[in-house]
Amino acid sequence: MKKIKVTIFLLIGINAYIFSQDSISTDIFKPSGKAFAKIFTNFHSDFYEDDNSSAFEITRGYFGYKYDLSKNFSTKICLDIGNPEIGKYEQIAYLKNALLSYKANKLTVNFGLIGLYQFKTQETNWYHRYLYKSFQDAYKFGSSADLGISIKYDLINFISLDGAILNGEGYKELQSDNTYKGAFGLTVKPLKGLILRAYYDLMQKTETQSTIATFIAYSNKKFSVGIEYNMQNNHDIVKGQDYSGFSIYSSYQIKEKFGVFGRYDNLSSEKINGATDAWNIAKDGQFFIAGFEFAPVKGLKIAPNYQGRQPTKSEKSLVSSVYLNLEIKF
Repeated sequence: MKKIKVTIFLLIGINAYIFSQDSISTDIFKPSGKAFAKIFTNFHSDFYEDDNSSAFEITRGYFGYKYDLSKNFSTKICLDIGNPEIGKYEQIAYLKNALLSYKANKLTVNFGLIGLYQFKTQETNWYHRYLYKSFQDAYKFGSSADLGISIKYDLINFISLDGAILNGEGYKELQSDNTYKGAFGLTVKPLKGLILRAYYDLMQKTETQSTIATFIAYSNKKFSVGIEYNMQNNHDIVKGQDYSGFSIYSSYQIKEKFGVFGRYDNLSSEKINGATDAWNIAKDGQFFIAGFEFAPVKGLKIAPNYQGRQPTKSEKSLVSSVYLNLEIKF
């Protein structure tokens, strides 16, 4: 805990130093800002062994404002409105981002309720967040935002380091306690279009939760492919709740506004103390997605696609779904 406190004071010191350097700049700068919004919506039909259902949904809405205070400092606030998937609530609004950011040369520092680097690279290379979350996000390996401070530094043109000290509970549970999550990532881009990334985090209460993630991807103007492997021990700080899995995804741009994509996930968990089933058996299994994407105008994406879920539990049958997904942003 002493080490964490010392690290926090060091990071605050870094923030104070870069603020003082920015404040003495004599260059003329005109502060400006911009509102933004992004909406994920769909119509889908699910087909079970002996039943089917269909529905229209708005799964996510992001609404926010970004303001550039100076050449180096900016601030951002963003609301996340979505289905909490619990109880009878249909939509709940969360404050997802409320942060101060500093960028200069090779250094980026974010402080407040910040977006995390944990699976940002993977999500970016998946390209289709409006269809389905990236692997770590979908299977609760971590949150996409949290209270804390993060630093990213470009060592050289093709190697960058990132680290963070976080509250640990994510942006939907902002309680304060004496537990923090420490995170570290390394990203290497040795060749044009090629990305390699490794990530590790650690959080300790009564037990120690740790996460390891590796990722490799290649992309060019028409084609992209990504492969990631993720493992977490003592999920939710519960001893023995270990699980792991991998995800493979790819896309191909046939024409300027038309492309195809596909993805395959495989998630499995461990048995605890000789139990008959693995602890996460209800969610373990395979996931498939394949479809087309059409972007008729800037800010609009339309994707008819197939999604299939094959649970590990033998008595559960394949669930097939046909989706029409849309992303609208400005």
